[in-house]
Amino acid sequence: MNSTKSTFKILIVDDEPKNIQLLGNLLTENKYEVEFATSGEEALKWVDRTPFDLVLLDIMMPGMDGYQVCEKIKTDKLKAHIPVIFLTAKTESDSIVRGFEVGGADYVTKPFNSSELLARVKMHVEMKILRGLIPICANCKDIRDDKGTWNQMEAYIQKHSPVLFSHGMCPKCMEDLYGDQEWYQQKFGKSGKP
Repeated sequence: MNSTKSTFKILIVDDEPKNIQLLGNLLTENKYEVEFATSGEEALKWVDRTPFDLVLLDIMMPGMDGYQVCEKIKTDKLKAHIPVIFLTAKTESDSIVRGFEVGGADYVTKPFNSSELLARVKMHVEMKILRGLIPICANCKDIRDDKGTWNQMEAYIQKHSPVLFSHGMCPKCMEDLYGDQEWYQQKFGKSGKP
């Protein structure tokens, strides 16, 4: 089964329209949803209103550079889980290390190899899902999604993974729900056991 789903949303941040077009076409062809920003400030506005699964971020941009954008994302508790892959022409060791120090998950140099970039994107969106903390209600077991909406556990997991569910009921819940019913007592007795 192909784990790349159209629900993975990626933000491309680059001040060069040709780079955005190239990356956008590559990712769209591979079933990712793509948005773009041409500046750091615009990128932060996008991240504030859209739950992205990954950000592809150029380092060298006018105004706010990629390092600053990444730092802003990583200092926001609600957004720190979003992996950032730096995509840049900078190849010096200091630049690469600084990218990791500000919270970058990976670093790809331009010109990039399409297969390598796609492999890294796939790995990071899948890792985000696997390592992400899932806020779950201690009482009803509903799960809060990236938008702050509470969903039934089954609906959340099916939306974010290829998992399917079948339903049943444990003996304790059967007794709690039906223990006072005559048909239940006849079948299972007062103790709930056949």
